[in-house]
Amino acid sequence: MPEEDIVSSGAGEDRVAQAGVMRGLHAGMGVAAKGMVVAFVVFTVLNVELANEIYSAIRGWIEATLSWYYVIIIVGLMLFCILLMFSRFGSIRLGDDDSRPEFSNFSWFAMLFSAGVGIGILFFGVAEPVFYFDNSGAFGYPNNPHADMAGATAMDMTRAVHAMRVTYFHWGFHAWAVYVVVGLCLAYFGFRKKLPLTMRSSLYPLIGDRIYGPVGHGVDLLAVFGTVFGVATSLGLGVSQMAVGLNVLFGVDSGVLTQILLIAGISVIATLSAVSGVGKGIRIISEWNIWLSVVLLAFFLFAGPFKWLMGFFITSLGDYIWNVIPMGFWTAGTDQEIAWQGGWTIFYWGWWISWAPFVGLFIARISRGRTIREFMVGVMFVPTTIGFFWLCMFGGNAIYLELNASGGVGTAGIVDLVRAWDLPAALYGTIERLTDISALQWIMSALATFLLVTWFITSSDSGTLVITTMLSMGDDHPPQRFRVVWGMGEGLVAAALLLAGGLRALQTASIAAALPISLVMVFMAYGLLKSLTEDSSAVPGPASGRGAREVPA
Repeated sequence: MPEEDIVSSGAGEDRVAQAGVMRGLHAGMGVAAKGMVVAFVVFTVLNVELANEIYSAIRGWIEATLSWYYVIIIVGLMLFCILLMFSRFGSIRLGDDDSRPEFSNFSWFAMLFSAGVGIGILFFGVAEPVFYFDNSGAFGYPNNPHADMAGATAMDMTRAVHAMRVTYFHWGFHAWAVYVVVGLCLAYFGFRKKLPLTMRSSLYPLIGDRIYGPVGHGVDLLAVFGTVFGVATSLGLGVSQMAVGLNVLFGVDSGVLTQILLIAGISVIATLSAVSGVGKGIRIISEWNIWLSVVLLAFFLFAGPFKWLMGFFITSLGDYIWNVIPMGFWTAGTDQEIAWQGGWTIFYWGWWISWAPFVGLFIARISRGRTIREFMVGVMFVPTTIGFFWLCMFGGNAIYLELNASGGVGTAGIVDLVRAWDLPAALYGTIERLTDISALQWIMSALATFLLVTWFITSSDSGTLVITTMLSMGDDHPPQRFRVVWGMGEGLVAAALLLAGGLRALQTASIAAALPISLVMVFMAYGLLKSLTEDSSAVPGPASGRGAREVPA
């Protein structure tokens, strides 16, 4: 690549401490990040009710006032991805022209899936489709306004297809478009333009070396905020399902003490994995997650109604593909629809955006050497396709059980668990009803619980690596001692908030943080497009231009 194509000035390296306690990190950023985390935790713990009121008010205002904005942002990002995927820039490598991928396709896909949605679809795989299938309106708004508007109000096969359509919508192309844009921007500017592998670098085409000043610091601190509290709140809330699993398996009390011990154990293992690096701990655990997930998925597929499930998957996937564009543009009209859209769709859009710096940077970190087209196709389509199949097997089995319950539709007991908002128990309740063999029930419940732990480990160790990478101004191999500090710090934050009852408050605050992050993402996408149009390697040569003739040998 020509020297003039490299825009980095190397200014970021001068700001990394070369000696002392903060050696290897940007001293100011390190202190500011720790202060920010401590301040938010202390404020929340000291007065959980006040903190929850403030965070909820901000989130409520965003959902009620800016739903249209989130709809436009997410749809715009998805269209941006599609257009860029098929543009002339697709052949540009994320790195030097002679660079090649660091990881095999299997390892790459395994880590993509682990960081992006692995734990989420295990937690919500049963509960969310069942919620949309239900028609009770038990939470004060319709369970599925999309189905209601289409006249599918009865709990039947038609409503079941609508339930999967909405589930795919929230976990599909719109969600991954957010990760694709951030990951692509970071990989392009980090590996091809030799800028620090941090959020700030994507703004270089717009503000130049000022990315090393207050604006850049603010952007990266915002990313650190989303990562720390996103991982901590997910860890804290997720151990509730792990504790339920231990209760099912061994009769262990699923209370706070068990959850604290789980947080401690996961934090230690995740920190060790982060210290070992991407090529060892994170890659190995991610690959094992995939293989073990295949076993659990096979159980749901073959213990359930195989033929019905496969037909249901094809039907529901086709229904989603046919309706995904109009669904993406839908905005609620009535008060109840507004409440549903805010509580589900806008919540998800905010959650994906708030996690985008974390997942995007990790995806960028493992994608060096791939072409833009290869990156976008791989990240956009492979995890979503796997996710769709997973959601259909888990949610489809639960819906089938409810459709064919001996006491009538909706009496199998899984809908009742979701109505009671006992989401962690829905997964185990479905496993219990899929087979009468008690030993097999125990084994599959144990496997599901183990996967909950390992999926969380891959999320936590990825988050630790991302945080320390940003604070070290993009170092691919940030100092190990800081990986230990931040890895254990995430666990301490989760434990403190769990004990104080402030986990949901911080989850709400993380969603609210999605608003400024979304604005940064708009500028990132513009900066990427601007840089690509000025990249001389993106211009086709004479032999590859339109109408060019092949030169005979």
